[in-house]
Amino acid sequence: NFGTEADLAEMVQKAHAHGIRIMLDAVINHTGPDTEIDTVWPADWVRTEPVCNFKDYKGNTQCTLVKHLPDVLTESDKPVEIPKFLADKWKSEGRYEKEMKELDEFFSRTGYPRAPKYYIIKWLTDYITDYGIDGYRADTVKHVGEDVWNEFKKQCELSFARWKRKNSDKALDNNPFYTIAEVYNFGISGGQNFDFGDKKVNYYDHGFDAMINFEFKWNAKDSYESLFSTYSDRLNTQFEGKSLLNYISSHDDGQPFDAKREKSFESANKLLLSPGISQTYYGDETGRSLVVEGTTGDATLRSFMNWDDVKNNGNTKKILAHWQKLGQFRKNHPSIGAGVHHQISAAPYTFSRGYKSGKYIDRVVIGLELPKGKKELNVSSVFREGAKLHDAYSNQMTTVINGRAMIDSDYDIVLLELL
Repeated sequence: NFGTEADLAEMVQKAHAHGIRIMLDAVINHTGPDTEIDTVWPADWVRTEPVCNFKDYKGNTQCTLVKHLPDVLTESDKPVEIPKFLADKWKSEGRYEKEMKELDEFFSRTGYPRAPKYYIIKWLTDYITDYGIDGYRADTVKHVGEDVWNEFKKQCELSFARWKRKNSDKALDNNPFYTIAEVYNFGISGGQNFDFGDKKVNYYDHGFDAMINFEFKWNAKDSYESLFSTYSDRLNTQFEGKSLLNYISSHDDGQPFDAKREKSFESANKLLLSPGISQTYYGDETGRSLVVEGTTGDATLRSFMNWDDVKNNGNTKKILAHWQKLGQFRKNHPSIGAGVHHQISAAPYTFSRGYKSGKYIDRVVIGLELPKGKKELNVSSVFREGAKLHDAYSNQMTTVINGRAMIDSDYDIVLLELL
């Protein structure tokens, strides 16, 4: 959890002070598994059967994902009361009147019926109103009607605008609230629509700025050029103006790329240099193994962070340094994630990325699998003659002479940027 309310507020404040945005996970279709302590919610709030068959739209949206995970009746507009156990909890904490007053104000302001989905939307937007979080990664999106996500995004944007008005000195910038959708098995090759079999839904049209791309872990097995060019082409055609979030491992994907962490340098190259958004799951950057003996299910993906290796293992330090260099270069250059990819040379493998928005232009040249020592890169299609360049990987300077950049380093990678 996030600790106390004060702990969460401090985390958001300190992150913002370092230019880091905070996104939380949003769940609308369930409140967690039922246990002896966390009992099932009332029948007018949730269903306990049937279990989803995942064969069509209804078989995804009006059912429980698994047994003992009650499903919120998100398709219902029928008004319901607060569960007694929740009211009792609030009373024991001395905040019942405050919580009920806020609910009255929310439903009065929005005009929504007091249906389960709208209570949850109110509670989720409280994290924006109270703490100023910057976005939500919405969980189990395809198990909730898209109309609900429309209303969710609307209320998130309104709450974010209110928070910024009240905290103008704390707001990072004028960027709007950001939402990412987890639609399990959505992938770049299928285009913007997700196909339920009997219905197709474009979640970009229903409150989401980006979608998680479940295909990347498979595509990462391709060559660099095949991966980069394919993603650039699709993001600049089928997904023009939209975005995808790529990952090589996550908390609940049992088939990660390189589970044994035998390709940590290649993983960094492919994830952090691919077009789209790059999600680094904890331990990607330190080679934390995803194969843990004696674990069951997702537990193997959620082992302790390998802090001892970070401190004492020389190879781990090299892996982390590599991820850090690529991560910083990516952060400094929007062209890597949002630009257009062009191969310059197949051998040695070099490519450019270019991004333009209004008067802003960003261009870089990257070389991978280069010879160690002296290397010469053709940069004439990107940088003018005499341009001063910086290799962000080796921290060397060079000048474009006869359309070429010379670097002498012990590395097989070059990250060229204009000084």
